[in-house]
Amino acid sequence: MEFQYQDISKMIDHSLLNPTLTVSDLESGIKLALAYDVASVCILPYYLKECVERLSGSTVKASTTIGFPHGGHTTAIKEAEAKRAISEGCEELDMVVNISKVLSGDWDYVRQDIKAVVDVAHEAGQKVKVIFENCYLNDDQKIRLCEICSEVGADWVKTSTGYGTGGATHADLKLMRAHSAEAVQVKAAGGVRDLDALLAVRELGVTRCGASATKTILDECRSRLGLPGITIAEPITPDGY
Repeated sequence: MEFQYQDISKMIDHSLLNPTLTVSDLESGIKLALAYDVASVCILPYYLKECVERLSGSTVKASTTIGFPHGGHTTAIKEAEAKRAISEGCEELDMVVNISKVLSGDWDYVRQDIKAVVDVAHEAGQKVKVIFENCYLNDDQKIRLCEICSEVGADWVKTSTGYGTGGATHADLKLMRAHSAEAVQVKAAGGVRDLDALLAVRELGVTRCGASATKTILDECRSRLGLPGITIAEPITPDGY
C-alpha cells in the first residue's frame, strides 16, 4: 500500500480525554499534535478555548466531546454543550448517543437527540462525529444507528468512546461502512495503537481514528517513508486511549 505522510497523519484525532490529564499534559499533547500535523486534537471540554488558541494558524482542528462518555445527558444539555463548544472555536464535535435509549429501542428519541446536535453544528458550518459505543450494542442496533445518522446528515459514525468495555473491531467497522450513506465517514476509536493497525482500518474505509498513541504511529510512518524524526522539547504523557 502506498501512502504519503499526511495521508496517515490527517487520519488521527489526537485524544486528550483522560480525566487525570493535567494542564501540563494537555499542553504537551497539543504541542505533539501540532508537531506531527494530525487532523485534530480532541480535548477535554474545559480546555477547548485554550486549545483553539494554541492551534490557531495551523491545519490541526480543535475538537471536543458532547454528552461524553455515557451519552445520558438530556438533549437540551447536549445542544448547550455544542453551542458553547462552537462559540469557543470548535470545528468538530464528538457526541455520544443516548445508549440507554438505544438499548430501550426508543428510536424517535435517539434520532431527535442526534439531529439536535448535528443541526447546531451544521448551522455553524462545523461537523459532528456520532459515537455509538458498540461494545454495548447488537448488530441490529448498530445498523439502525447508521441509518439514523445517514438520515440526519451526520459527518462521521464512530465506534466507541475509548472508555467502554471494548473499542473498534474490524467487524464493526465493516458493518458501519456498509450501512452508512456514502457521505457519512467512519471513525475508529479505541485499540488502534500502531501503524499497521491504522493501515488495516484504513483499508476498511476508515477516514479518522481516535488515538493517544499518535507519536508511536507517526514515528513508524515517518521511518517507513524515510522521513526525519520529530523532536519535541517537552515529554509527552499518553492518556491510555
